[in-house]
Amino acid sequence: MVRLFKIFLFFNFIFAIISCAEPTLIYSGKIINHNYLENLDTSNKTKLIENLGQPSFIDPIENKYFYYSEKHREINFFSKQNEYNYLFVFTFDKKDNVIDKKVLNLNEIEKNKISKIKTQNNIVQRGLIEKIFGGVGTQRVPNSN
Repeated sequence: MVRLFKIFLFFNFIFAIISCAEPTLIYSGKIINHNYLENLDTSNKTKLIENLGQPSFIDPIENKYFYYSEKHREINFFSKQNEYNYLFVFTFDKKDNVIDKKVLNLNEIEKNKISKIKTQNNIVQRGLIEKIFGGVGTQRVPNSN
């Protein structure tokens, strides 16, 4: 009976600690104020870097800047709520002027086109041995006569 009472007190103590915790805000990436975004000057690359700082990722091939911003609210160990999770994509022309801006809500990734892209598996279609040794040796060209 005493053991059962100790277990009961232990669980009540743990419950009291968990329920009394204050929420903690956790930010990842850039801390971006949504009111600030509406009045943001993003006409060229220089002004964008002045306003938002260095991007999270730079794509040099397609000349794009990516900014990632995420905010979580953690009340306790068992309760974590994702408030927002955005990816801002800026595309530039050859003169470093912004020609396209996109905002992807990563919380709704199922609705975004990016999640529907799938990579084709050519190893299974061609065969593993052909994939590994396909370019080894001489190639025979069919005779056109």
